[in-house]
Amino acid sequence: MAENKAANQLFEFSKKNQDEKERLTTGHGQPIGDKLNSLTIGERGPILLQDVTLIDEMAHFDRERIPERVVHAKGAGAFGYFEVTHDITQYTKAVVFEKIGKRTPIAVRFSTVGGESGSADTARDPRGFAVKFYTDRGIWDLVGNNTPIFFIRDPILFPSFIHTQKRNPVTHLKDANMFWDFITLRTETSHQVSFLFSDRGIPDGYRHMNGYGSHTFKLVNSKGNPVYCKFHYKTDQGIKNLSADRAGQLAGENPDYATEDLYDSIANGNYPSWTLFIQVMTFEEAEKCKFNPFDLTKVWPHAEYPLIPVGRLVLNRNPSNYFAEVEQIAFAPSHMIPGIEPSPDKMLQGRLFSYPDTHRHRLGANYLQIPVNCPFKVRNYQRDGPQCVNDNQAGAPNYYPNSFSGPQHRQRYLETSCPVTGDIKRYDSSNEDNFSQVGTFWNNVLNEHEKQRLIENMSGHLINAADFIQERAVENFSKCDPEYGNRLKEALDKYKNKRINSARRSNSSLSRRLEK
Repeated sequence: MAENKAANQLFEFSKKNQDEKERLTTGHGQPIGDKLNSLTIGERGPILLQDVTLIDEMAHFDRERIPERVVHAKGAGAFGYFEVTHDITQYTKAVVFEKIGKRTPIAVRFSTVGGESGSADTARDPRGFAVKFYTDRGIWDLVGNNTPIFFIRDPILFPSFIHTQKRNPVTHLKDANMFWDFITLRTETSHQVSFLFSDRGIPDGYRHMNGYGSHTFKLVNSKGNPVYCKFHYKTDQGIKNLSADRAGQLAGENPDYATEDLYDSIANGNYPSWTLFIQVMTFEEAEKCKFNPFDLTKVWPHAEYPLIPVGRLVLNRNPSNYFAEVEQIAFAPSHMIPGIEPSPDKMLQGRLFSYPDTHRHRLGANYLQIPVNCPFKVRNYQRDGPQCVNDNQAGAPNYYPNSFSGPQHRQRYLETSCPVTGDIKRYDSSNEDNFSQVGTFWNNVLNEHEKQRLIENMSGHLINAADFIQERAVENFSKCDPEYGNRLKEALDKYKNKRINSARRSNSSLSRRLEK
């Protein structure tokens, strides 16, 4: 059995540093003579304001916490490299893919989505799968999940959707009515909800799940020719999931199960890896596609757009400090490099703004100066702001254009041009074939045992919502496939009958006691 490295971390530190007797200091470097007792007037007297050691300690402690992420608050991270194994330069000029054998340093953060920072790793929830590539053309962040799709296709719904995943504003409890009311009113959620309540809704740790860029992106090659693309990370460890019962057990016994598993695996030299694939769609194919290829609630069928192997991602280093390298790491879909550009995907367009915006709130305007987020070389005209910790670009001019050797833009890094037509209006996207691909998932992806577990998982959660919401859910999933809806209704009816019979037995028992 592999050694529990996480539990022995302090022993490892002590072993490495046993010969070093470091001097204890205040935050400004003053050596401390006594860290165990406050400075007082007499043995029982009051503490003095001049006790700089105490004030320094308490003032910093009062400010230790930064705002947790609004979503993806609970997570684990690791570092490693990405290595190119197949040539895709016909599709993209991105330096990370420029030649077979090239290695690029990476950071990865895995997470749950809806829970708070202290929530259980084993919740039924999508898992975040964010990868940061440290390239010599800047940072590229591929910020996705462990599913190729998402609940909604228009970002204007995102805040409301996340509110339904959080807590009731009055009771401060998770609320099945909130969750299922939104889900059943927005039927584009049917695809992702089916994934969520399937076996893959609770991965067995982070090492045994796939990752996806989820969105549609644009790749551009050295000749300026663009194609559309999707990114897939396939786990080399194999897919493994937890049953609902086992997940519930672990939530009580070890709520940090996935975090510990990842740390111990890397610490023991069992480095997890994933194989990167892409799907490619030409602009001409996109024009003729029978569905909207920029719709985040849809997958691109592999039979029509086959997976193309690209390379391998390996994680071989744990963070040296969680706060410095995981809590402060900041991913943003807007962090792209030449050769990778956004598509018209509405959800991607919304995230291009929201992610860096929340980092500026959570970490400060200079969050990109934090070492784990810092590109290898930045030269621009941004200056000052809170927590500016580099040289603030020294004496270089802070305006553009200028005549004094400041950095210059270069036209070879221009984005590709793209013709666009259409009227400016708010288009209703609520009914863009929300059911066909869900029916395919039900009929062609799941086997009978997986279907049964999906129904059990979904009905066990849905039964806690109001009857009219349950009826709406059954109607929606019946549109995906009649069998899907019928089996869901049957499972809900069993729960209701069980409750009725239980109530009857309780009333009967009460009547007998009263008769006595």
